[in-house]
Amino acid sequence: MTNLAVDLVFQFLQMTLVIGLAPLLTGLVRVVKARLLRRRGPPLLQPYRDLARLARKEAIVADSASWLFRMAPYLVFAATWVAAALIPTFATGLLFSWSADLIAIVALLGSARFFLALAGLDVGTSFGGLGASREAMFASLAEPAMIVIVFSLALIAGSTQLSTVAAAMTSGVGLRVTLGMALIALVIVAVAENGRIPVDNPATHLELTMVHEAMILEYSGRHLAVIELASMLKLLLYVSLIICVFAPWGIAIADAGIGDRLAGAALYVAKLGVAGVLLGAFETSIAKMRVFRAPNFIGAALMLGFLGALLLFVSRTLK
Repeated sequence: MTNLAVDLVFQFLQMTLVIGLAPLLTGLVRVVKARLLRRRGPPLLQPYRDLARLARKEAIVADSASWLFRMAPYLVFAATWVAAALIPTFATGLLFSWSADLIAIVALLGSARFFLALAGLDVGTSFGGLGASREAMFASLAEPAMIVIVFSLALIAGSTQLSTVAAAMTSGVGLRVTLGMALIALVIVAVAENGRIPVDNPATHLELTMVHEAMILEYSGRHLAVIELASMLKLLLYVSLIICVFAPWGIAIADAGIGDRLAGAALYVAKLGVAGVLLGAFETSIAKMRVFRAPNFIGAALMLGFLGALLLFVSRTLK
């Protein structure tokens, strides 16, 4: 096979890997939480069955819904899938790695959030408006925190391109306080963006607390299946981003052999498993906070990002 054909195969593998493993990661988190709570819980592959069942059902659309309500699930899914596929999961220097920029990924996630919030407002229900307003409130803190984290990483690695960042972290940048703060801030942003405990509980539909579920209450059938798959992809995206930046060991470098890339893919799956277990244990050990305290929780990520960037500037000035 020519080099171009090999690159196309591995780029396709990257795109199918993230969409294939996203429901598995969600299922693993549910299984871990059930076992820690001494319950039987759902099977590991239950998310795949749920998606298949929803895809077979008819989509019921409200009379007051516009074309935006029908198109929003596919727009959200497309933006999230592209963002997740751009992150180097098992190898750097893939065919589309030049576009795997942190700022582009933040922009894609912001676009997906924008269309989902518009869909929640489109039908005109009170729950949809409630969820959209809360989503906008959380985004006003989460997106600046994410930009500050990107800025800190760019100062350390010298680029916002993820392959370059992963290569810089692999080569060794030493123990830095800025990286520790950026990691904690990114974890907080990931928890908030995915509506996980303690910010939100994806397993319930409490009207007074739900955020993401409130915006999709009017969806059903294949529309709901696409949105649920996009939500699973978003969780995998943030886990992959944390792995790529803060645990890049085992990622095959550019122009690596087929064996190294396959080994990197196997190691990536193992890292996802560890992350799923840790997330399930974390959600089991902590209670959900009141919705009005969530901005303080997300604001801590913004402050950590600013403090990390400030310390980085100070340390370079003193040299």
